[in-house]
Amino acid sequence: MPHVAGPGRRVPALLTLVLAVSSGAAAHEIPADIAVRVFVKPEGQRLRLLVRAPLAAMRDIEFPQRGPGYLDLARADASLRHAAMLWIAGSVRLYEDDRRLESSRIVAVRVSLPSDRSFADYEQALVHLTDAPLPTDTEIYWSQALLDVLFEYPVHSDRSQFSIDPGLAILGVRVVTVLGFLPPGGSPRLFELAGDPGLVRLDPRWHQAALRFVDLGFRHILGGIDHLLFLLCLVIPLRRILPLAAVVTSFTIAHSITLVASAFGVAPGALWFPPLIEALIALSIVTMALENIVGPRLPRRWLIAFAFGLVHGFGFSFALRQSLQLAGSHLLTSLLSFNVGVELGQLLVLALLVPMLEVLFRFVVAERVGTIILSALVAHTGWHWMVERGDRLRQFRFAWPALDAALLASAMRWAMLGLVLLGVAWLMSGLLRRFAPYRDRSAV
Repeated sequence: MPHVAGPGRRVPALLTLVLAVSSGAAAHEIPADIAVRVFVKPEGQRLRLLVRAPLAAMRDIEFPQRGPGYLDLARADASLRHAAMLWIAGSVRLYEDDRRLESSRIVAVRVSLPSDRSFADYEQALVHLTDAPLPTDTEIYWSQALLDVLFEYPVHSDRSQFSIDPGLAILGVRVVTVLGFLPPGGSPRLFELAGDPGLVRLDPRWHQAALRFVDLGFRHILGGIDHLLFLLCLVIPLRRILPLAAVVTSFTIAHSITLVASAFGVAPGALWFPPLIEALIALSIVTMALENIVGPRLPRRWLIAFAFGLVHGFGFSFALRQSLQLAGSHLLTSLLSFNVGVELGQLLVLALLVPMLEVLFRFVVAERVGTIILSALVAHTGWHWMVERGDRLRQFRFAWPALDAALLASAMRWAMLGLVLLGVAWLMSGLLRRFAPYRDRSAV
């Protein structure tokens, strides 16, 4: 089973990086921004790995030069192969059915001009790599050249489950790897991976995608301080099981609806939409905190939680957007699993928070005074966030959209979402009227 970990786990690679930086005049400066293009294609009993990376990222290697720094192509083959093995084959880890592929060999290596566009798709890249190299008298500075490499790995079957751990973050300060996976008989998959993403399953099974997104959801809610502060505001006056269950359930249902809707294209693609949602999330914190201070309307709290849950769901979708490429063909499963992870995180927070509040209000401070103090602190934080995020939002220019078919389609999607929300709210209201944990059922 391959080890799944985040950045910083490759001690040998990091030691190599440190030694390369400190090795004196022979070491080259670490590039700031590096773009790497990768194709992975299993065929029969072999797997092809095509990689294009800037030659400037291959540090601690002396490439033969001539004139004012031109790469000496006539004498460069050995150093190019050495760079490919040290910086690419030594970093990229490929797995077949969770078994690491070890025996890689370089089939072809060449230098390309910065203007070359052959890595736009796999077939062009393969033809380019196996085509005639650049003429030896080509004048190209070594620091501007691109290194193209074709590796082959023996595999048992091209129908196996393949995974990759790119490990190419050591090539620069900020590295983005655009990876194309071409499964036999299936649709190509495209990944855009920043830094060191850890293990990436190129065509995951449903349970693998589910486990990954449960973990993502769990980590996201625990790291989202704004979501946690909103949850705190909901919980402060509600520490009994039934009232708490009604409010948290309505919040959960609401953010699940908008999370799924956003993933299926309901949310606007305009640049101002994420800042708007972030500002509204801050507003939700301030609103709930102020309501706690002036006196919470507990019978209606489920409805307020539902309304603001819709906003928080769009916020969750922004965090999830980049990760959905890892879902494979299991988009809905991954979305639901992310929600499960979020709920597990919320339950953990509630399991810790409710007893702490009980102890605080029983032994340290009176409940009403404690509610006001805690809510005031949260409102202060939320107010600063709201002002900062509002300032960012005001930097955008808003214009009326064009009256066209795209606007009509968007309006229809929002209308359908509105009908779903009204139906869900009506059902929840009926259930709460029947099982209302409050004395004043008429307020539900």
